[in-house]
Amino acid sequence: MTTGQLTPPGDRDLPHYVNDAPFDARTIEQLTPAQERIYLASQWKLMWWKFKRHRIAVWCGWFLVAMYLIAVFAEFLAPYNLDSRHIKRIYHPPQGVHLFHDGSFIGPFVYDTSYELNMVNLKREYTLLEDRPLQLRFFCEAEPYEMWGFIPMDTHLFCAPEGETAFLLGTDRLGRDMLSRIIYGARISLSIGLLGVAISFTLGIVIGGLAGYYGGWVDMVVQRIIEVIQSIPSIPLWLALAAIMPVTWNPLVVYFAITVILGLLDWTGLARAVRSKLLALREEDYVLAAQLMGASPKRIISRHLVPGFISHLIATATISIPTMILGETALSFLGLGLRPPITSWGVLLTEAQNINVVALYPWLILPVVPVILVILAYNFLGDGLRDAADPYK
Repeated sequence: MTTGQLTPPGDRDLPHYVNDAPFDARTIEQLTPAQERIYLASQWKLMWWKFKRHRIAVWCGWFLVAMYLIAVFAEFLAPYNLDSRHIKRIYHPPQGVHLFHDGSFIGPFVYDTSYELNMVNLKREYTLLEDRPLQLRFFCEAEPYEMWGFIPMDTHLFCAPEGETAFLLGTDRLGRDMLSRIIYGARISLSIGLLGVAISFTLGIVIGGLAGYYGGWVDMVVQRIIEVIQSIPSIPLWLALAAIMPVTWNPLVVYFAITVILGLLDWTGLARAVRSKLLALREEDYVLAAQLMGASPKRIISRHLVPGFISHLIATATISIPTMILGETALSFLGLGLRPPITSWGVLLTEAQNINVVALYPWLILPVVPVILVILAYNFLGDGLRDAADPYK
């Protein structure tokens, strides 16, 4: 026997310790049912479990879902149409909803009012007539409207008795119901945040990703563009944009113009954040492995680099959306953004510019309440999503 063929005596009798049975992770060690549930859970399931533990974020998420559902079904939920005027009910105060009248339950109702003009301060004064309860009707037929602009309907969630009126949040200087206008305004104010963030996120991730991945002259050009955009003063810029937009433009065109402008000016901060993250992550071994396997830069950025800081992107998105809403509200309030007949929360707040009007009719500042609640809800939701995006921390 040659040297290469020599084997220790009895080698063929050595036991074989390799288990050729199918691999099962549960056989590695004895796990309890709770440990097994976590051990075998997917990444998305772990994120969902961690998000559910953040109670405030969950409630804020449901609140935002409710707000967007209100915006979608605004025509059905609003008791009156957007521009319905009640000339005899100008600056009518909010009417409280009651359930009991003279000690007996009669269901949701409001008391009727009588009107008198105070000749001393020229204030419209309304007096409750507590002997005239007006019972509210639900799923009732009232003013006709077109759901989403093309489905003719006349059913409202609730409305006053026939021939009567009910204004739960009062009326404005033209006798228009504030509750109905706030509900309609939610459609514009909430959607402008989503559209603006979609534009700014697309630009920020693409431009910042290219600058961070390639570096060199691409990074230098992108940084100079960002510096130029960030150096432009905001107020003069908005004044110039307001002067550029012709008053003859269709309100829908103005709406999309404001949305696009907000998105085009808000991408610079995200682009710099994406750039700095990619500059650090592109030196990792898994990026080199993807390059050696022939992956394109687009795939490396979208499938390997961006998911590495998804928690930061989620936090930025939930901050950017309320920033967009605040930007539209502030611009419309100052007269630099949307204009009537478009109705948003910012347009509604233009009624409250005169402090004398606010002192006499304080319910005109009620559109600021949903703005505050939505911004707080987005911040709490973003806090929960940011923690859930990295469930192993």
